[in-house]
Amino acid sequence: MTLKGDEIPTSTPAVSSPPVKHVLISGAAQGIGRCLTRHFLQKGHKVFILDFNEEEIKHTVEVHLKTYFDDKKLSYTLCNLRSIPDIRRAATEAAKFFGERIDVLINNGGISSPYWKDGKAMDDFSTSDEWTAYVETNLTAPFHLSQACLPYMKASKNRELRKQQREGSSPCIIHVSSFRMLQSDPNQEGYASTKSGLIGLTHSMAVSLSEFAIRVNLIAPGRIRVAHESKAGDEQGLKWSNEEDDAQKFAANRGGMPEDIADCAEWLIGAGFVTGQSITVDGGATMQKR
Repeated sequence: MTLKGDEIPTSTPAVSSPPVKHVLISGAAQGIGRCLTRHFLQKGHKVFILDFNEEEIKHTVEVHLKTYFDDKKLSYTLCNLRSIPDIRRAATEAAKFFGERIDVLINNGGISSPYWKDGKAMDDFSTSDEWTAYVETNLTAPFHLSQACLPYMKASKNRELRKQQREGSSPCIIHVSSFRMLQSDPNQEGYASTKSGLIGLTHSMAVSLSEFAIRVNLIAPGRIRVAHESKAGDEQGLKWSNEEDDAQKFAANRGGMPEDIADCAEWLIGAGFVTGQSITVDGGATMQKR
């Protein structure tokens, strides 16, 4: 529309609200997962979360995010990520909460400690059980949870609806890995191997699921401070803060915040032409020689 002189338009184009997404997040009772949950709720989406820690997940849902829980925009279930039947049950519960449609799956759950327990090293044969736990929780669980969600994520067989999904922001899966997929300290074999394995899972799933108009990407966080994202953090009034030497540790001149991961996830959800990619969010730490 061309305006002449001081002519004022009598109407303005309608601005449509972004569609509400149905977001399923594993490992969301505390840490990065809790921040992801809050972030997407604040953006107006519906969220269903999984975790094995009953005390933490109940606090997150029924105290920290009570308003959203009361408004039925948030729900949860306990889930053992080492149990395939439990994973499938949880996915079904999430789909029921959402009305049989899941738009986004964020595989955030996993064993967060990067080291063998009690100072063990690779030459200690007793690490074999821990190795199995890392593989089943950090790598096998994302595969099975993704698989369990597929019936609720696949593009409709209706050709026109499929076309709309492909042209817009199609359903997506995001795996949360770690910058340890690129570099390791000593005695991180179980953690580093499984986080690296998520790269291959991302690539393969992105290709396999393209026929269903589902995109698959990976976020690899660096050192992210999350002590405040917990029941204890709330009770103690903890806040995120920089440490004195953060400007030297990180090329970004500050430490990592959980919101940095949430911002990246939000971008990936809307990035309809991005799939099969791995994004490292570490403040440049892996770029610096130490």
